[in-house]
Amino acid sequence: MQAVTFQAPGEVRVEERPEPELLAADDAIVRVRATGVCGSDLHIFHGRVAIEPGFTIGHEYVGEVVAAGDHVRSVAVGDRVLGCFQTACGTCSFCRRGLFHKCDESRTFGHGVALGALQGTQADLALVPRANLTLRRVPANLSDDVALFAGDVAGTGYHAIASAGVRAGDTVAVLGLGPVGLMAVQAARVAGAAQVLAIDTVVDRLAMAERFGAQGVHLTEADPRAAVKAATEGRGVDVCVDAVGDPRALELAIRLTGRCGVVSVIGVYAERCEVHMGLVWIKALQLRTGHANVIAHLDAVLALLACGRLDPAPLVTHHMPLADAPEAYALYDRREALKIVLTP
Repeated sequence: MQAVTFQAPGEVRVEERPEPELLAADDAIVRVRATGVCGSDLHIFHGRVAIEPGFTIGHEYVGEVVAAGDHVRSVAVGDRVLGCFQTACGTCSFCRRGLFHKCDESRTFGHGVALGALQGTQADLALVPRANLTLRRVPANLSDDVALFAGDVAGTGYHAIASAGVRAGDTVAVLGLGPVGLMAVQAARVAGAAQVLAIDTVVDRLAMAERFGAQGVHLTEADPRAAVKAATEGRGVDVCVDAVGDPRALELAIRLTGRCGVVSVIGVYAERCEVHMGLVWIKALQLRTGHANVIAHLDAVLALLACGRLDPAPLVTHHMPLADAPEAYALYDRREALKIVLTP
């Protein structure tokens, strides 16, 4: 089968790889119909997240079940399914508390040996462990493009808002309008936020956020702090989402958030950074961090996608064949695409 493999920072390659085989009774094999290029994949592409050369990358996927172990009950051969970006055992102490993203045996697709040695989904076929938790049937009314978002991007944007406890009437700021940030804008509106300020430097992304009901604020050509003060009578926002993963974004998020507010850090941090704990402390801010508990949110996110209250379809700007993955990564790296869907 064909698969997209990491070779070195700045280089991916489409190579021939052996087809996966069932290894456990709760495994499934999915023939991939659509797989996404994600911001997390760029961290691998740039070398920020180290994985082994030749490892198959990718962690977003929609496809058809072509084989299933004897203990797989939630899906069956022939089902159109979507999958989460990571797996969970369902039985450890973290899973029993619903903290699937911190499972003792969690494995993340396409992130190398350090995160479970689970080959990625930018391939013709993917082995999916713990299929009863990892996979869901796709509702008939959802396209592959929309369903693709449930297992990572939409679930991550939803998590950023849900874990921050956004309530009806709150004011929310979102820093960084990549796909996750734009889904956080939508999720904030679903949660009842009265105002959402969306901050970025890319004009098209600001326009997309405004289409979703946010107030767009250009990071450098406007003054985000002044915009927040004007929107909140000087108090600061109740919740600020850092969907960037950059120390400068975190610093700004801390400054934009009002007293007793929440800074929801959903952007990926792989290095040390300084945090102005004086501001965090004096404002009594809460920091919510870490990657998203997508498995816990999956059914809620699917329901919101199925009824159209969350709608990621406008985020898909490019469809490309899997064979063109190197070009897709280069395009995404230049920020000339918002979301790329690869088709094997």
